[in-house]
Amino acid sequence: MINMNSNDAEQPSNLRNLFETANNQRHKLEQSAAQSSSSTYQDNLRTAIGAFQQCQQLTERLAIFSPNETEDDIASGDLQYLLINHYLGELLRQDSTTDRKTVLQQAQTAYERYLKLLDTYDILSKADSKLYHRYLSNRNDFSLLSTSDPTTRRNTKITRYKEEQELKLKLRSLAQIPLALQNDDAASREIYLAEIQLCTHNTFHALDIINQELQILALMPKTSPAPQPEEREIDYRHRNGIPNKDNSGDSDRLDPPLSQLLNKGKAGPILSKDGKPLKPFTLLDSRQRLQNGVFGPDHSLPTMTIDEYLAEEKRRGGMIDGGGQTSSGGAAQEVDEDDMEKADAETMKKREWDEYVEANPKGSGNTLNRG
Repeated sequence: MINMNSNDAEQPSNLRNLFETANNQRHKLEQSAAQSSSSTYQDNLRTAIGAFQQCQQLTERLAIFSPNETEDDIASGDLQYLLINHYLGELLRQDSTTDRKTVLQQAQTAYERYLKLLDTYDILSKADSKLYHRYLSNRNDFSLLSTSDPTTRRNTKITRYKEEQELKLKLRSLAQIPLALQNDDAASREIYLAEIQLCTHNTFHALDIINQELQILALMPKTSPAPQPEEREIDYRHRNGIPNKDNSGDSDRLDPPLSQLLNKGKAGPILSKDGKPLKPFTLLDSRQRLQNGVFGPDHSLPTMTIDEYLAEEKRRGGMIDGGGQTSSGGAAQEVDEDDMEKADAETMKKREWDEYVEANPKGSGNTLNRG
């Protein structure tokens, strides 16, 4: 942190000390190794938020800034107080203990106060001033990438990234000046203004992200509040067909009637007087089918024996019977040795087959694969 110059001595010591304490707490959060959702981190975060809120209230009470002044009228030591609302917005965005929509709206309000104060003193650059007035004209749909052209959006991202890196480099360079020069009013003023430029750049980026997140939250379904114990009891009685306590009948019974137990709590008629169904039901052909479905095995049982299956296949002609002849052709007939004509015909048939085999050896017809 930059050393205070002589102009700071004119400010009340409690504001100077309070701002320094709040800034130290912010630096500790940035360097903390704890997760942002942990209870320790959130406790330290709320402490830092409270400190910056006290700084904001104190600056308003002391009237440090006035709309009738310009940038040159602000003391160099007071320029750092312009960043209070920016730091407050950065811390509020990290709060995870409160309703997210409320947190984002509070951070958005802090950023708007910061930009309004800079615009009042004409500290914003021309580009930032143009961007700020575009934000004021359309707060809910503000976006840094206002066009849908991919090339233009990419160039905008690259340009803003380069601007951010240049501002960070400039701030680091100014922070490395000798301690003796930091006490110079002009040097310290230049450092404060460089830090304001960097924070302004980050503010517009944060407002863009906040708008995107608010749009997502607006699309989320609203969660209904948790029902009261009385409502849960009434809903349970309604679902299980149990009369309410204020109805007549056996409402004091702890156990439901037997009909309700058999129907699993779905008591009442299935059809209305007009024949319209009052609740879902399933039609079954017989009581035995229901019983078989409950007490039957979990796999399909055979419907016929092996002998019955073979007989059925034989009847359909799907089996071979005998020495190669199909069932449709019947069994092969034996040649009678006493019938000389049939015996000679059979012999001639075998001779012709032998001669054919000798004249046509195996493989002689396959001439395509020969070399």
